Amino acid sequence: MSVLIFAESNNGKFNKATLEVASYAKEIANTLGTTVTAVAINASETDELGQYGVDKLLTVTNSALENFNARAYANVVKQAAEKENATLVVMTSTTNGKYLSPLVASNLNAGYASNVIALPVSTSPFKVKRTAFSNKAFSITEISSDNKVIALAKNAFGLKENATSITQENFDITINDAHLATTVTAVDKTTGKVTIADADIVVSAGRGLKGPENWGMIEELAEVLGAATACSKPVSDLGWRPHNEHVGQTGKPVASNLYIAIGISGAIQHLAGINASKVKVVINTDPEAPFFKAADYGIVGDAFEVVPTLIEKLKAFKAQNA
Repeated sequence: MSVLIFAESNNGKFNKATLEVASYAKEIANTLGTTVTAVAINASETDELGQYGVDKLLTVTNSALENFNARAYANVVKQAAEKENATLVVMTSTTNGKYLSPLVASNLNAGYASNVIALPVSTSPFKVKRTAFSNKAFSITEISSDNKVIALAKNAFGLKENATSITQENFDITINDAHLATTVTAVDKTTGKVTIADADIVVSAGRGLKGPENWGMIEELAEVLGAATACSKPVSDLGWRPHNEHVGQTGKPVASNLYIAIGISGAIQHLAGINASKVKVVINTDPEAPFFKAADYGIVGDAFEVVPTLIEKLKAFKAQNA
């Protein structure tokens, strides 16, 4: 019996969330006195998993699974769990992971806990700590079923290298037409930019920027910091920025190490979506903006004065410490 993880990849390369799940699963496996097995679909750069504790990798190569398909992928994970006699499966909390995890749990007749933020409180009985009520509270959840599926919240555990001698095995899976009932007709991908899902730092802006023509300084600040750019819902609704940059409860959730909000008042839906970020910095002209109550650091000032100065200072700091 081993702890199983689904190793999610983008363009054949494992994403940060997968490496974090591998690190997390290794700690659990050490506690249980077992190993970590990963199952990956159409991944090409596979050696990296061994640096984060994966002992065995099941590689699935199938052209029918080139694009993400939740039902088909969930069936692959089920077959891997049955092959490895794995009663504990650890999943990511990426967008795809959130579609996939409940289906995996259903396929395995398993108890399921999402938004897990720490190693199990105990393994017998099996209890995990989770966030609840849009990250405003914590709960201790016990999973009493024989099979268990847990989804690790992004940036909750971090990357921890634990090099192993990984072995790889080609894994032949069975797919039927029912699993492929949904087909992908087109995929639009953003290239050359840090994605919100993988970013350690996110620079976000709202209607305080007054128009799309002023977004140059936001992109420049993000470039200096190696950050992803994001926006509030009104900004994406107005068409100033693409909808894939909209963060918040009704957009993409953010769990970055640093979240910088510029010209965003801090509506409750926005705060709910970014509350899991570790450090929140707010720049706003309104000292009564709700965001200041949630912020770790706040600057009351005009973004058109503060942001250029911040960029200048950061560039000087990087030049001195290059």
